[in-house]
Amino acid sequence: MMDKIRQDFPILSRKINGKPLVYLDNAATSQKPKAVLDMLVHYYTKHNANVHRGVHTLSQEATEEYELARKVVGNFVGVKDTGEIIFVKNATEALNLIAYSWGRNNISKNDEIVVTVAEHHSNFVVWQQLARENGAVLKVVPVDENGEVDPVAFKKAITSRTKLVSFFHVSNVLGTVNDVRRLSTIAHRLSPKAVVIVDGAQAVPHMKVDIAKIGCDFYVFTGHKMLGPTGIGVLWGRRELLEKMPPFLFGGDMISKVSLSGTSWNELPWKFEAGTPDAAAAVGLMAAVEYLEKIGMDKVREHEVELTRYAIKKLSAIPEVEIYGPLPRHSELDSESRSRNEFGMTNRAGVISFNVGPIHAHDVASILDAEGIAIRSGHHCAQPLMNFLGIESAARVSFYIYNTKEEVDKFIAGIEKVISIFKPKLTRIVSPNVSEYSHNNGRRIRI
Repeated sequence: MMDKIRQDFPILSRKINGKPLVYLDNAATSQKPKAVLDMLVHYYTKHNANVHRGVHTLSQEATEEYELARKVVGNFVGVKDTGEIIFVKNATEALNLIAYSWGRNNISKNDEIVVTVAEHHSNFVVWQQLARENGAVLKVVPVDENGEVDPVAFKKAITSRTKLVSFFHVSNVLGTVNDVRRLSTIAHRLSPKAVVIVDGAQAVPHMKVDIAKIGCDFYVFTGHKMLGPTGIGVLWGRRELLEKMPPFLFGGDMISKVSLSGTSWNELPWKFEAGTPDAAAAVGLMAAVEYLEKIGMDKVREHEVELTRYAIKKLSAIPEVEIYGPLPRHSELDSESRSRNEFGMTNRAGVISFNVGPIHAHDVASILDAEGIAIRSGHHCAQPLMNFLGIESAARVSFYIYNTKEEVDKFIAGIEKVISIFKPKLTRIVSPNVSEYSHNNGRRIRI
């Protein structure tokens, strides 16, 4: 099964610095299977035309493909009303659309916006700026050592003045999986007028998501992290909210009628899709969804849990490595008889952020790149969280359906090479009499 999946991804045959590519940067963007690449070629060679614009055959075919993609993507996340599925460039644009079209018209002075400290900049800066522009109060809720939203602080932050609550489904840094249904319920109970937004960019690609069961008001995700093309993302919103919101952009296709005296808007979802859309990317996203559905999202999740558990076990054996986010206990890591969805992994996705002693994350990534291993390093567009953790940056590995335990072994060998290169520096910092690190229920902490 794994060999067949890997054969579906042409880029995995590449060599980097003369060595086979080991791609472990999937939280940033995923690679694309031949099914998606072939769909893009098919669309451009057979159906390419401007959608919703013409009565000729190609335009009609392109429109049909584009709207079919909307239906397929909607079904993938449990949405039956295709009018609630808005195609955008990415999750960042989706959040900005909400801020401009809903936020600017509903957030007033002294109203409250609640977010968490662990948000991606796209789900933090947009609300920070909206609060400054409209005179609202931005409340930032902390997370615990596992990256989970502090329930007591979350409840305290929400008051009768809270108008907007936004949080991640899966952390792009810590891999923490939020109980988004519970958080949505709490937010609506404590402030019935508040809208709840969920950033699902790291969730939809890796686990089964049913938006209808979450209870939120808006949900956003992006195509390029789930095997699809770049330049395509999705905003889901409740119809009653979207109907009341003004357009985000003005121009072609989002209008119903234009006259010298005024303009009326198109119906949903086209009211929010001004100009020529990236129809090819939408069709490519449809192919990605169909590919994932063929594998099965439960199997996708199971595979990533197994890889993550395996990688954490290996990393935890290296004294110089500090891992961030939820960790299982060592007894759980060593037990092969337990369910794969245990080991503390029900609340962690296939993301592991870490540091190797005082070695800068960029140095770690550079040495690994020389070995053909692609990882992410830096602040991961989450500087408030970096500050909260007391670090400036971290290295990060993130897995997907085409990664293997053999690749994890190569990554671990790469980390050992990093340590050997910097061994003199590490020796000077760590006293021979006092260990800089100890274990506490599987978590490596500085003492």
